[in-house]
Amino acid sequence: MPAATEEQVLCIRRADAWPREPEPQGLVAEDLGRLQTVIRERSFFMPRGEVEEDPTYLQIISFVVFRHGDRYFLTRRLRASTERRLRHRYSLGVGGHLNRGDTQGGDVIDGGMRREWEEEVCYRGEFRARLIGVLNDASAPVSRVHLGLVFLVDGSTPEIEVREVKKLSGELLTLDEMRIYYLDMEGWSQLVYDRLAAGID
Repeated sequence: MPAATEEQVLCIRRADAWPREPEPQGLVAEDLGRLQTVIRERSFFMPRGEVEEDPTYLQIISFVVFRHGDRYFLTRRLRASTERRLRHRYSLGVGGHLNRGDTQGGDVIDGGMRREWEEEVCYRGEFRARLIGVLNDASAPVSRVHLGLVFLVDGSTPEIEVREVKKLSGELLTLDEMRIYYLDMEGWSQLVYDRLAAGID
């Protein structure tokens, strides 16, 4: 049995997230309190393989954007990345699915975000993350079955690096410097980039 079908991931029903139509698209900054309440009170775990192509459900993803001064941590998925659909693409955020172990600390949103952050990067500075929006994008097969919780971390030190160097590379760049990679960014990262470039965070 493929590992993806065994992994239990946190989900909510799309109708619970967006009870009114049309549902908002892009990086949504409104109604964040209600959405967090829905995730905390009405979420459940399902086998990842059952929901990967079912837009009835939204898999919850933490998406942590790191900034130090005017530079942001941009990563690139390498050939060894487990997510084949996103290999060689650039990302402005690190993170992933929330799972059952993330409930042990009391809050699945905070617990999952911190676990994913610590799994992805080595960083010894101060860590304070704030939720700046949620990503909802029905334009692509991968993104339409996920809901991204976008956290921004203003780092106290630029000393950050990826852990799994065979799967990811990463560097700190200004928004202007990373503009040349825009067309090779994942869709979510393009949405975040546009928001940050507009001076909104």
